[in-house]
Amino acid sequence: VQLQASGGGQVQAGGSLRLSCEASGRTFSSLVFAWFRQVPGNDRQFVVVINRSGSSTTYADSVKGRFTISRDNAKNTVYLQMNSLKPEDTAIYYCAAGSQYVFTANDYGYWGQGTQVTVSQ
Repeated sequence: VQLQASGGGQVQAGGSLRLSCEASGRTFSSLVFAWFRQVPGNDRQFVVVINRSGSSTTYADSVKGRFTISRDNAKNTVYLQMNSLKPEDTAIYYCAAGSQYVFTANDYGYWGQGTQVTVSQ
């Protein structure tokens, strides 16, 4: 499975960004997808996960109510809509894919290349 993440950038606090993660190489609908983020020197932090059909999602408390994950199985793409961004959301964001609905980075076997999100005051 190859994952291609895009959509990062720099935005002021309170602004919005939408990340995309396009997958290829395996039946998209068979995969669970998640987003993680990482600040240099720290471990990857769970952000959100979505199940195969898109009917179930789980968010980290830090982003609940501000971020929304969705998937378009026809376009083989997962999205992360990020609203009301805060400086503490600044990180490299990674999309991940796997076979189980889990929250730990080590449990995902497929990773995108990461996209930088920078939120300024």
